[in-house]
Amino acid sequence: MTEFNALFTVAYLPPVQYMAHMVAADSVMLEMHDNYVKQTYRNRCDIMGANGVIALTVPVAKGRRLKVKTKDLEIAYDERWQALHWRSIVSAYNSSPFFEYYAADFEPFYTKKYRWLFDFNLELLKVILNALDITIPIVTTHDYITKDARNIHDFREIIHPKKDVELEDPGFKALTYRQVFNERFPFVPNLSVIDLIFNKGPEAIDYLEDSIVRK
Repeated sequence: MTEFNALFTVAYLPPVQYMAHMVAADSVMLEMHDNYVKQTYRNRCDIMGANGVIALTVPVAKGRRLKVKTKDLEIAYDERWQALHWRSIVSAYNSSPFFEYYAADFEPFYTKKYRWLFDFNLELLKVILNALDITIPIVTTHDYITKDARNIHDFREIIHPKKDVELEDPGFKALTYRQVFNERFPFVPNLSVIDLIFNKGPEAIDYLEDSIVRK
């Protein structure tokens, strides 16, 4: 059987769709040499709060350059975004079944200052994989991988907050699960994977595996 080699952009607390494809892959590559694009999951995630979906964005410092590679993108600390993000996460998931079990693993990322967005996201990804109790070999690209690269399943543009998951990605099916504010709002698919982890705990990995449709 041919190996399923998957290519992703780096992402901040990635959506469920992203992690589902990642755990289903035989090998994973993270693109380091793409240009930063606004309004993508590179520095944004969506969580579910008491008043609906909340978009959390990590501010970045681009300077005067028109194009900046993701690997060279620095995090900006002009505002106290770390405190805001963690406060929002605690408020959203404090009452979830597994928040107390995993919270201590995530909290340090909202006090320690990382210079590079890529490093910050990569270290967070390691914590997520550990929470899912899964080991995945991940490599970073040495050069930009072209869109027509052979034997690589490219998710860099498929997984995007502005794209319809069902239309753009037939290989992923958003299954329902109980969310914190289930009685107030209908199920919201494809939030940050922390929504799944805090609500499903050890069963999160089973959910991710069941979400993949392979022909």
